[in-house]
Amino acid sequence: MPPVKPVPVVKLGPKIANHDNLIPDYCNIGVIVRTLLAVNLVVIGSIWVHSPSWRTALFVFVECAMLLEWASLLAMFSLCGIRQFLLARNWHPPAWLQRTLCGVVPAAIVALIIFSLTGFEWFSSTFPNMNVRAMSLVAFVFGLTLQHYFEVRSRAFSPVLVEARLQALQARIRPHFLFNSLNAVLSLIRTEPLRAETTLEDLAELFRVLMRDARQQTTLGEEIRLCRQYLSIEKIRLGERLQVKWDMTNTTDALLRKAQIPALLLQPLLENAVHYGVEPSGKPCLVKIRISRSIDRIEIVILNPVDPTVVVESGNQMALGNIRERLDLLYDVEAQLTHGVIGNEYEVRLRFPYVRVASQSSATPPAQKSPSPAAEVEKSGKIK
Repeated sequence: MPPVKPVPVVKLGPKIANHDNLIPDYCNIGVIVRTLLAVNLVVIGSIWVHSPSWRTALFVFVECAMLLEWASLLAMFSLCGIRQFLLARNWHPPAWLQRTLCGVVPAAIVALIIFSLTGFEWFSSTFPNMNVRAMSLVAFVFGLTLQHYFEVRSRAFSPVLVEARLQALQARIRPHFLFNSLNAVLSLIRTEPLRAETTLEDLAELFRVLMRDARQQTTLGEEIRLCRQYLSIEKIRLGERLQVKWDMTNTTDALLRKAQIPALLLQPLLENAVHYGVEPSGKPCLVKIRISRSIDRIEIVILNPVDPTVVVESGNQMALGNIRERLDLLYDVEAQLTHGVIGNEYEVRLRFPYVRVASQSSATPPAQKSPSPAAEVEKSGKIK
């Protein structure tokens, strides 16, 4: 009897995010504001300690503010450019080199500014004891400290702490949706077998996406395609009660292919619109989805009707709260999620920066080749 080979043990557990890019995102407004606040507070605190009164400290700080803000903004813009350059080429230098750059760049900029202004009389009289080496060393320490803070902050918000909430969002698809969808497919097998086959393919694709890694990014086009598949399944169940209108302004096929967004950003919001806006009503209801781009920002608006005569149990707001947390994690203060009743409609509005995928290989590959979402929307405003 041949020996039995031992079965390899697969360790299951949360995956740790790959922190390839350790340079803080100094293109982000939230990061810029936090950095300026930290630098200014430390400087004014140091001046206050060595000043006889708060008036003197404030006067000295105002004199230093021009040089301080100038150096801080130039350093952040330079690191922002370096980070974007690395991302565009999908380069990942060693961690020690990225951390060192975060200290060297501010130090070099401070030294360059001091050398450039030394010949001016007003600068020499205002800062008679300015020492290039000391100031460069301070800038170097500031840069490394801020890099460490943002790296620790990123790790703290990363998958180990957030993944449980993301997985909860993935698992929130209601069991009755699966059972009703399967029953709808069974009713179509004899009368419309091709439509039943297409519906099963959509259902399989939907669950494939729901079961994949919660931290995965996708493109706007792929997310729209997934939403159309979800709505086509619900269309079989709800019939003419579910009407959908897509309105896409300033969007092109290139934008849909290149715009990077978190996976499962829109599908839960559409599920809420169907569950709370269409299901309780006995008449046709129009769900409107508007997608537009304005310079470097993408705005998505989802509207579903609200019938004041129909009592609908309020949800637990888990989808909205979870999506807001994901937006805060990825975009900080540059993303907004607002929702509420406006007239006879419930509106959910998303605004977030237009972030391009680093390369086509980094985008989520589609399960099968299909027409572009923009072309589908142009052909018909209704679900097929």
